Parts: sequence; C-alpha cells; structure tokens
Amino acid sequence: MNAKQILEKIKTTQAYMNYSRMWPFVKPYWFRALLAVLICIPIGSLDAVIALSLKPYMDLVMVEKTVESPWYIPFGIVAFTSIQGMLNYLATYLNTWVGGKITNDLKFELYKKLLTFETAYFDRKKSGDIVFRFNNDADTACAGLLDNLKTFVSRLFSSISLVCVLIYNSWQLALIAIFILGCAFLPLAKIRQRIKSVMDKSVVAGSTIITAYNESFAGNKTITSYNLADYQENKFKNILHEIFKFKIKMIQRTSWLSPMMHVIVSVGIGIAIGYGSHLILTKQITSGNFVSFITALIMLYTPIKNLGNNFNSVQFSFMAIERVFGVLESNPRIKDKPNAVELKTIKDGISFKDVCFEYIKDKPVLKHINLEVKKGETIAFVGNSGGGKSTIVSLIPRFYDIKSGSIKIDGIDIRDYTLKSLRANIAVVFQDNFLFSGTIKENILLGKEDATEEEVQKAIKMAYLDEFVATLKDGLNTQIGERGMLLSGGQKQRVAIARAFLKNAPIVILDEATSALDNKSEAIVQKAIDNLMIDKTVFVIAHRLSTIQNADRIALINEGVLAELGTHEELMQIENGKYKNLYNMQFRVQKETQKTPVTV
Repeated sequence: MNAKQILEKIKTTQAYMNYSRMWPFVKPYWFRALLAVLICIPIGSLDAVIALSLKPYMDLVMVEKTVESPWYIPFGIVAFTSIQGMLNYLATYLNTWVGGKITNDLKFELYKKLLTFETAYFDRKKSGDIVFRFNNDADTACAGLLDNLKTFVSRLFSSISLVCVLIYNSWQLALIAIFILGCAFLPLAKIRQRIKSVMDKSVVAGSTIITAYNESFAGNKTITSYNLADYQENKFKNILHEIFKFKIKMIQRTSWLSPMMHVIVSVGIGIAIGYGSHLILTKQITSGNFVSFITALIMLYTPIKNLGNNFNSVQFSFMAIERVFGVLESNPRIKDKPNAVELKTIKDGISFKDVCFEYIKDKPVLKHINLEVKKGETIAFVGNSGGGKSTIVSLIPRFYDIKSGSIKIDGIDIRDYTLKSLRANIAVVFQDNFLFSGTIKENILLGKEDATEEEVQKAIKMAYLDEFVATLKDGLNTQIGERGMLLSGGQKQRVAIARAFLKNAPIVILDEATSALDNKSEAIVQKAIDNLMIDKTVFVIAHRLSTIQNADRIALINEGVLAELGTHEELMQIENGKYKNLYNMQFRVQKETQKTPVTV
C-alpha cells in the first residue's frame, strides 16, 4: 500500500468516524431514533415473503395444478405488503422528526460557534461561505445520516432475508449470487477519491452563488446607479456555468457506476438462469425453487443496480459531517485565557506599550505605539487615510489581537480580562452602525436588555432622537427594516448613540461617527455625541474641527507610527509639524469655507 492509498484510507476512516461524533446530537432523541432503526428491520425482512411464497404457489398451482392450492398466499402477500407500507410510513415519520431535531441542534451549535469567531475570521470569509458552512452543511449532514441509516438497515435485513431464501431454494445458486454481489461492490472503493475534489469545488461554487444573491440585495442601489445589471448578469452567468461544469464532471466520474453494476448483476442473473435450468433438468431443485430463487435474486440485485445513483448523496453527507465538525472543533484565535479575570470598571486608565500589529504577515500596520490615556480623558486620532487610526481603536475591544507589545487597562493586559467583561465596558459608535431588523426600541435595548422605560426615554432624549420618534405613528415600535434601511443616515447614528447611552460603558470609541453625514445631520448627531462623551474615557477618530480641538490630546498617526501627541495648541507650535500641516491643509479650509467636512 503506497502513501497515497494510506492517506486515502485515513480520510475514509475519519469520515466514518464522524458518524460516531454525531452521537451527542442523537443522544437526546435516542429512543425515537432507535425505534426508527428497529422498524427498518421488519421493513427489509418482509421483502423475502413474496419470494418465499412463490415456491409452494408455483409447485402446487402452476406445475402440479392441484385443486388443493394455497389460496391464502395472495391474501398473505397483500397483508404483509400493507404491514410493510405502514411500517415504512412510521419509520419515515420518526426519521423526519428526529432528523429535524438533530438538524436544529446542530445549527444552533454552529451558530453559537459562529458568534465566537474573531473579526478577522469574517474578514476572510464571504457571506456565501458562512451560509453554506453553518447552515447548508448541517442540512446535508443530518439528512444524509438518517436517510442513509434507514436505507442501510432496511437494505441490510432485506439482503439477509433474501439471501436466506436463496440458500433455502438452492445453495449452489446462492454461492454464485453472493460472489456476483461481492463483485458489484468493488467499484465503490474508488468512488470517494474520484469525486472528493469535484465535491469540494462544488461547495465553493455553491457558496459563491449565495454570495451573489446577498451582494445583489445589499448593493441594489449601487447596481442601479452605476447601471451594473449587465455586469452582474454576466458574473452570475459565469457562476452558473462553473456549477454546471462541476455537475458534469461529477456525472463523468460517477455515471459509469450504475451501468457497470447493471452489467455485473445481469451476468449474475444470466449465470443463475443457465445453471438453474441445469439443476431443474437434473431434478436437484423444483420449478418453484427456481422461480422463488430468481424472484429473490432480482429483489436482491435491484437496489444494488441503483446504488450508484444515490452514492453521491452518501459521500456528500460524509463530507458535510467532516466540514461541520471541522468548524465545531476549531478554536477562535481570540478567546478567554483559562485564568481570565473580570473587568469591573476603569480606575486609572489605558496604556499602549510598544504595540505592533499587522493584518497580513510581515506587512506592519502599527509600529511600536506607546500611549498613556488617563481615565476620563478624550483623545482624538487624526492622520491620513490608511494610517492606522481605526486599527488602534479596534484593538481595545479585541476585535483583533496585537502582534507584540501590550494594551493594559489599570495595569492589567486586556488579554487577561474575560472578553465579555472587557467588551461590557466599551461602547462603540461606528461610521456605519449596524441596525438589526425589528423596531427602534428593540435596537436601542441591545445596549441594556433589562433597561427600564425611564432609562430608555433618557437615552432617546440624550441622543436627540425624541423629536423624530414623536413624529412616527408607532413611535419606538416602528419597524426599521433590515439593516435599518427605512432610516436616514443621521437617524441610524442617533439610534446607535442611544444604544451606547443605554450601555453606559466607561470607555467610548467613536470611529468617524459623523463622517458620512450632511452638515445638518452632523450637527444634531454631534450634539448627541457630546452628551455621550460626558464623564467617559473617549477615543475618537474625527474629522470635525471642534471635536478635535476640544479633545484633551490629539494623536497624529502617520503610516502606523505615533508621529505627534499633544493638545491642539501644543501641536500647532511645532514648526513644520505634521499636525500643523494637516490643519492648514484641511481643517482651516473646513473652518473658513464651512464645506462638508473631509475625513482625516
């Protein structure tokens, strides 16, 4: 056995072991699952009744033509077939019930796992990949597991009972039939390695088509405004072409299986008929034995002939289980240490000690950042776009972890705090805040789920949202649509600010919270932000002159380096200073002309 064969054997063994890993999900419903399996035993075993009953019927009625014919056999066949049908319905019902429960539990565990992954994980993935891995794979894994188990058990006991009928009628013919049966299974050994690569590519293509739908939904305005319909159509057409190509490849690699099995089975039936005729002529078996044998043989071989048609789904199930447990057993890069402590509140401040960070290996974004921020201090980050301002504030709630150095709160590294307690002490207002489908009130309450009505009203008032809410027919219970599509940019920002107010965290991060707004909306939102900043330790990335000037200190970030640090007055005193040049180029123009603010 060469290395390739050993590797393939290991992969196959791992695939089958994944079924046993499903046990924790099956365990709560084990009784119904077991009952569904046990019901499959008589379903399969009853296949032998028809074949077995044909022997006395043929010998007495068709050959001897005796008047003492077994009249009860037709009625018996109908009765047993009816019982088999009812049991089959019951097994299908139980399988569907158990399968639905297991699928839901599996999806829930996958969703829980999804929520533990760090921001970088989502940076690397497409939306289609997430849907496919965390939803579709669970459906494929569970459906394949139970349907195939039901089929396997019923076919197994059907085969056992039919083989018994074969042996009962003629052990000589039975040996031939079993040998041919073994030959029919040989091609299955090579199928998995032939189709795995195609299946993996099919999964990628399937996730791409989901991404295309998601992008068309989220980007519909861009598509319309830029007349991108033709471009999107061609892109989607190419995706469909790729999926079609993989389907054809799958057919090319597996379609030979069923015809080959048909040929092998036909050879077996042909040999059985030829040798069976000899046994009849030599009176070693009766005509009834022969007819019963051939009937049992055909019933045994028929599922085998069609095995190639559903073998792909079996393999998809195995591979889906592999992917599901690959996700469940993976560990997020950002997680609690075993001895992590809770962050109760901020007593002293936050310090950055020689902090380095990179999104892509060996491509530094932040270089040796050193910064001390006292409790209650407001520090504004300015600098050219792409300099690293947003990256710095993203490190505080551990959206990403630093490469080297340390970020400490009250002298303790933030990696030594529990993620939940760390993030509970930080409120973030982004440039484009995400609002969930639902009502305004539901989105605000995300800041504090058990907030009183008085607290909610205070948050609304402090966010300057009260006048807008008063104009709505349903007030706070107004539905805002997916991603808050029914609200303007300024209204969405004020809802997000109200949410941050309700959270009442001691650390506030404002990541260009007003840069996407017009002057009128910005003025209102800025008032709300000013209220939010009271008695808080604030990190602000801003383009608005008053916000920057009113900050306790200003940090200028240039190409990942903390180039200058001080108050507005101190930085303006630096001859040929970077902040002074930036101020003269952008902020003075902003002040004098009152143009729409420019992001810095």
